[in-house]
Amino acid sequence: MKNSRLVSLPSLREAARRNPDTVLPRERAEIRPTAFLVSWGQEKLFCIRTYGCQANVRDSEILRLFLLQLGMKETEDVSNADFILFNTCAIRENAENHLYGELGRIKASVLKNKAFVAVCGCVMQEEKPVQYLLEHFSFVSLLFGTNNIERFYDLLERALKGRGTYVDIQSQPSSLVELSSRGKEGRLSPYSAFVDITYGCDNFCTYCIVPYTRGRERSRAMEDIVAEVQCLKDNGYRQVTLLGQNVDSYGLDKDNKHAFAELLEKVAKTGIDRIRFTTPYPSDFNAQVFDVMAKYDNIMPSLHLPMQSGSDAILKRMNRRYTRAEFLDIVKLLRTKIPDVFLTTDIIVAFPGETEEDFQKTLSLVKECQFDGAFTFLFSPRPGTPASRMEDKTSAKEKHDRFDRLKNLVDKLSTKSARKMVGTRVKVLFEEVSKKDESMISGYDEHGKLVHVKGDKDLLGRIEEVDILESHTYSLIGKIHGQG
Repeated sequence: MKNSRLVSLPSLREAARRNPDTVLPRERAEIRPTAFLVSWGQEKLFCIRTYGCQANVRDSEILRLFLLQLGMKETEDVSNADFILFNTCAIRENAENHLYGELGRIKASVLKNKAFVAVCGCVMQEEKPVQYLLEHFSFVSLLFGTNNIERFYDLLERALKGRGTYVDIQSQPSSLVELSSRGKEGRLSPYSAFVDITYGCDNFCTYCIVPYTRGRERSRAMEDIVAEVQCLKDNGYRQVTLLGQNVDSYGLDKDNKHAFAELLEKVAKTGIDRIRFTTPYPSDFNAQVFDVMAKYDNIMPSLHLPMQSGSDAILKRMNRRYTRAEFLDIVKLLRTKIPDVFLTTDIIVAFPGETEEDFQKTLSLVKECQFDGAFTFLFSPRPGTPASRMEDKTSAKEKHDRFDRLKNLVDKLSTKSARKMVGTRVKVLFEEVSKKDESMISGYDEHGKLVHVKGDKDLLGRIEEVDILESHTYSLIGKIHGQG
């Protein structure tokens, strides 16, 4: 650490502070590199490794654009790169350990090639990982977090002009910056795009690190979001996914409880082919959102609605602001408004204090909701969260037994849902050549199901009708309608 230049270190305590009377200034910025950075970057190769959620992917796209504007070129080969960036995720501990493993593996090539290594993202918002990196990976040249990505050029230049590791990690955002480049530039896909509508989170579920790593919740201006979607549509994009840690609280920081429904409708009116959004929070939903979803055909009939537990006692310990009955009412209302909705969820197993009775309530709620799919997780304590300090008496054997029982139920429901698709006709947006078979082209139907068909690259970027022939539970096999 003695060679480090510490401008600002992360503080989870500082990150947890919320003052509802504080209004963050809003800025518009056209980020341009200096002559020094352009000269440095010309013809160099960069490689970005991204871990975590769609928000991390979108952050990496913005950073990718910054690097491309320096005249750099992208490579997948870390050992051949002049600049390597790791964009990290803090939701699970294994992601943190994966980062350390990757840094260890590239150390020899980095030292040989004198490559510049930077680490950013959610893990950098935690004190201990930053200290660990500074102590064990001195070849890393730059550390920054989630709250100052728009200052990347300044951070990079300062790191290049000095020695040791340059560290500038802000625990709280100081403003909401609207970047001028919000079109197709830097995007990883030419057909489907992520669009941020909010940043941060104020929910403070007791198990979740996100409110600490991504700061207070703040909403982008509605006109900027709609303009970005329109720009994407004009550039040939077929689909947008609206992103936020809690999309249905969009606008609540501006005292507009119906803002998300209003935004969703305005985005639908752009006429872009497909609209998705993630992730909603159950108790912030209102019927107006479901009405908008039902009204517009270009809003896809799929929803990921995190349940987390079926026990009121555990939901309360999680600081989830709804009960089992309220969650079920939301699901029933959703299915009344949108009968063909494809519904998925998140469930945490073995949260501290969970009894067998609590777990049985989770199983029964999963059966009542008849989810089409679910992401199931064993509780993973994250340092700094209230849940990490809760007493946990459940044995490892019992935890894994519960997880297996839940997974078996989820797999049965997913298989049942997928088999219903055989013999139906769906519309698929084709986005990539199958990683397992180059003769197969892959895409997603209206419900978010992965579909593979025999075809060539001419299908990419097109939306075609597909007859479903086979179900493989988590993917479907079909053929283009009308083809032999």
